[in-house]
Amino acid sequence: MDIINFASQNSVMSQYLAEMRDVTIQNDPMRFRRNLERMGQIMAYEISKTLHYKEVDIQTPLANCKSPVLDDKVVLATIFRAGVPFHQGFLSYFDNAENAFVSAYRKFKEKENLEVLIEYLASPCLDDKTLVLADPMLATGASMELSYRALLTKGTPARIHVASVIASQKAVDYIAEHFPADKTTIWVGAIDPEINAHSYIVPGLGDAGDLAYGTKD
Repeated sequence: MDIINFASQNSVMSQYLAEMRDVTIQNDPMRFRRNLERMGQIMAYEISKTLHYKEVDIQTPLANCKSPVLDDKVVLATIFRAGVPFHQGFLSYFDNAENAFVSAYRKFKEKENLEVLIEYLASPCLDDKTLVLADPMLATGASMELSYRALLTKGTPARIHVASVIASQKAVDYIAEHFPADKTTIWVGAIDPEINAHSYIVPGLGDAGDLAYGTKD
């Protein structure tokens, strides 16, 4: 399984990620959402380099020419709610992609006992398609795995790209263990070393959903 950690090399993504982590900038939800979107755009571009293309004939105003165009059928799948602006970044590049949405949330049954629940799924058929499964924060990997299992009820993708802004090392190891290694690639803005007792990434950036859309009861 390939693991692409963008933090291993400095780029403009480092700037966006620094702003998203910074508590002095986090009080601007519009900027937070925009940075999520921009990180999705960068990842979409990098993922596009791994896809399949075919040559087609194009008629310009002056002549006929051959041009490579995307040959993969791409499905962009996102976990609500912080994933929405992240998803938009991918969609602005893969504008002809089909889309899937999963509602997965963490519920604490007792202190330090975590349960992940899925209540909503909307997806096209996934058979033989390229699935990009995006969630900004990958803490334990449990939500991502359950979302993936739910999506498999809609078919079996040919390739899987798991995309996240920040992941814990534990979550990366979990995904590597529970997703098919021969057809999965993990793309992450940064890998942080640990999670705390409530399964939040440390240092992380806090609750991405709250930072993007406000706190919830």
